[in-house]
Amino acid sequence: MGRPRAFDTDQAVSAAAALFAAHGYEGTSVDDLVTATGIHRGSLYKVFGSKRGLHLTALRNHLDHEIHPAVTAIAAIADPAQALTAAVARYDDGPAAGLLLLAAAERAPHDPEVAALVAEGITALEDALRPTHGDAAPQLASTVLGTRLRLRARPQVTPKEHSLT
Repeated sequence: MGRPRAFDTDQAVSAAAALFAAHGYEGTSVDDLVTATGIHRGSLYKVFGSKRGLHLTALRNHLDHEIHPAVTAIAAIADPAQALTAAVARYDDGPAAGLLLLAAAERAPHDPEVAALVAEGITALEDALRPTHGDAAPQLASTVLGTRLRLRARPQVTPKEHSLT
């Protein structure tokens, strides 16, 4: 019988998800994950198998705890303008799309499991918008996600950097 786990798996996955959302898969090292989660390297590999395994777990967790609740709230809105406003608020100003978009851009083209999770998240948003926007739902979902991606790509300019002196 092995020793009981000395860490909270849910907290570790949440910490890893935040790291992956901030720095991407490639920009996050195993050392970064060890530091952020407080899990020893050996335990990380024992529980998740690999950095990729932790990334997949974090992405699944992100879908279950961020994306699906967001789209459930959006789908419950009957007014088209309010549904779209809610989608923008949940995705553009909130955490719902961060990890999903990075996974879509960085890992999905090379990893079928990541691609399937990304497709699930995007399809969920399209399905949430379909009752109020019909056939335009996929295009609107793309607009919402594209806007979020564009905002993420914008560098943060400080007032000092903006100065002409």
